[in-house]
Amino acid sequence: MPSFRWAAINPGGDVARGVMEAPDRGSVVERLQRQGQIVLRADPAEGRASWTDFLQVELARNRGLDKTALSEVTRELAIMLAAGQDLDRALRFVSENTRNARARTILGNVRDKVRSGSSLAAALAAEPRSFSRLYVGLVRAGEAGGTLPATLDRLATLLERERSLSASLRSAMIYPALLIAAAIGAIILLLDYVLPQFTPIFEQAGAQLPATTRALMTLGAVAGAATPWLLVAVLAGVVVARRLLARPAYRLPFDRLLLRVPIVGGLMRETLAARLTRTLGSLLQNGVPLISALGIAREALGNLAAAAAVDEAALGAKGGAGLARPLAAAGLFPARTIHLLQLGEEAAQLSSMALKAADIHEEQARLMVQRLVALAIPTITIVMGLAVAGIISALLTAMLSLNDLAM
Repeated sequence: MPSFRWAAINPGGDVARGVMEAPDRGSVVERLQRQGQIVLRADPAEGRASWTDFLQVELARNRGLDKTALSEVTRELAIMLAAGQDLDRALRFVSENTRNARARTILGNVRDKVRSGSSLAAALAAEPRSFSRLYVGLVRAGEAGGTLPATLDRLATLLERERSLSASLRSAMIYPALLIAAAIGAIILLLDYVLPQFTPIFEQAGAQLPATTRALMTLGAVAGAATPWLLVAVLAGVVVARRLLARPAYRLPFDRLLLRVPIVGGLMRETLAARLTRTLGSLLQNGVPLISALGIAREALGNLAAAAAVDEAALGAKGGAGLARPLAAAGLFPARTIHLLQLGEEAAQLSSMALKAADIHEEQARLMVQRLVALAIPTITIVMGLAVAGIISALLTAMLSLNDLAM
C-alpha cells in the first residue's frame, strides 16, 4: 500500500505533519477530515523530492502578508461584511481588487477553504505566516458571537495603530541615523584622503609632519586597515548573537537587561505596555475570556521577560488574585498601566480601560521618541563638529609649519 506525506491544521490551530498508508490520496484527505483537520497537502512519499519541489515548498511556506497589506485587507473585508455582503463574495471582492499579488494568492486559498465548509478562523489558521494567533483568535470570537464585521473593524484598527506606532518610531530614527552616517563619512574622508596629501610635501621639504597630524594619520591608517576585519567581526557577532538569543536560556536575561537600560528601557516598557493593553482590550472586547486573552497577548509582546510576567499574571488571575496585582509584582510595566488595569477590574470595565491605557502609552512612546530625537540631533552635531574641528586644526597646523619651513 502506498504511503503519503501529509500536512494539516489540527483543531488546536497548529500545523501537523506525518506519513500515512492509504490506497490513494483521496482516502488520506477523507481520513484527516474525519479527525477534524484541515488538509494542506497530501503527496506520495515514494522517492526523493527534487530541489525544485523543496524550494517551492519552503518559499511558499515562508511568504506571508506584511503588516500594511494585512491591515488593508482586514479593513476592506470589514467594510464589505458590514455592507451586507456574504463572506464568500467579500473574500472574492477583496482578493480580486487587491494590488498585492501575495495577498491575492493567500486570500484565494482562504476563500477555497471557506467554500469547502471550513470556518473563516480555521481557514486563516492554515496561513500562520500571515495571520497570527491574535488575528485568528479574534476572528473565531467574532464568528462565535455573530459580530464578525465589527470584530474585523476593531482588528483593522488594532493593526493600523500598531503599524502607525512602529512607523513613527522608525521614521523618528531616520534623521539621526543619516546624521551619524554623514559624520562618519566626513571624518573618514578627512583622515583617509585629505591628511595623507601632506606626507609627500613634507618628505620633499625634508621635514616631519606635526605630532597631531601624524597621530591623526596613524589613526586613519589603523581604521582603514581594521575596517574589513571589523565588519567581519560585527557580522560574525550578529550571527552568534542571533543563534544565542534564539534560546530562551539566553534570551530571557537579555530581555530583562534591555528593559533596565536607561532611557531605552523606559521607551521599551511604554511600547510593551501599549502592545499588551491594546491586544488585551481588543480580545476582551470581542468576548475572549481573560485567561485565553492573556495567553494570546503574551505572544504579541516579543519580549520573554514581559511574556513571563504575563504568564504569572494569568496564574494569579486563575487563583483569584486579579490581573493588576501580579503584573505590579513583576516590576516591568509602568505604574500607569497597573493603575488603569486595577481601575478597570474594580469597575468591571477592564476592556475599555485597557484600550484607554493603550492610547496613553502609545502617546507617551511617541513623546519619548520625539524628546530623544530632539536631544540626539544637537548632541551628534556637536560631537561631529568637534571631531571635524580637531582634524581641520591638524591640517592648519601642518600648513603653518610648511610656511615656517619656507621662511
